[in-house]
Amino acid sequence: MDLQGKVAVVTGGSGAIGSATARRLAQAGARVVVGYNSRPQQAEAVVAALPNAGHRALRMPMLETPLIRQAAAIVAHELGRCDVLVNSAGFTRMIPHHDLEALDDDLIDAIFAANVRGPFATIRAFVPLMKQSGDAVIVNISSVAAIVGTGSNIAYGGSKAALDTMALSLARILGPDIRVLTVSPAAVDTAFVPGRTTAMVERVAATTPLKRVVQADEVAQAVMAAVVNLTSTTGWIIPVDGGKLVG
Repeated sequence: MDLQGKVAVVTGGSGAIGSATARRLAQAGARVVVGYNSRPQQAEAVVAALPNAGHRALRMPMLETPLIRQAAAIVAHELGRCDVLVNSAGFTRMIPHHDLEALDDDLIDAIFAANVRGPFATIRAFVPLMKQSGDAVIVNISSVAAIVGTGSNIAYGGSKAALDTMALSLARILGPDIRVLTVSPAAVDTAFVPGRTTAMVERVAATTPLKRVVQADEVAQAVMAAVVNLTSTTGWIIPVDGGKLVG
């Protein structure tokens, strides 16, 4: 897939994985929309650092469907197309798995709303525009926590499992015009999880065959492979985990 002249939308674009993905997409020739929720200055800084021209920041809060639809309308009006959608926005909090009481209803609802309802609402809003491309791709950023039941808390793994299953259903109904793939990293050394230290991430990485921490740009490289190279693949999960799933 040639990205010259194409438009890519990245939710959570001011985060580590989102910004690394935006940079890779821009380097490949796409005009990139950096979606953000509450950090416009960081999103604008990401846009300013992207190579080439035609990029912009756009508020896309995962919990506000009307604003997501408005964002899709703005992309359609200003850029005229959307060929790539990367759902990188998400939310979690460190809760020990054994502490069931600490994982209260409000936190569970917030995690599932951000990690499941939000990506679905974004896909729903952008699909009409993406179908016009005829060769579009959606990439959801999930987690190996969905498969192995680890991660920052039990609800987080459950929300990512829901995201994975949702992608399978979407791959069936959106083909042949839109491919849907999932990139599932292990613990990445970013500030995404409040309270998680680099030492904690390194301990997890030490249990994998490759024994090193996954970097945000490695996740972005997997997204690029899904977009550019895996043109006959849809509905599949791509792990970026140092081999965690194989032991």
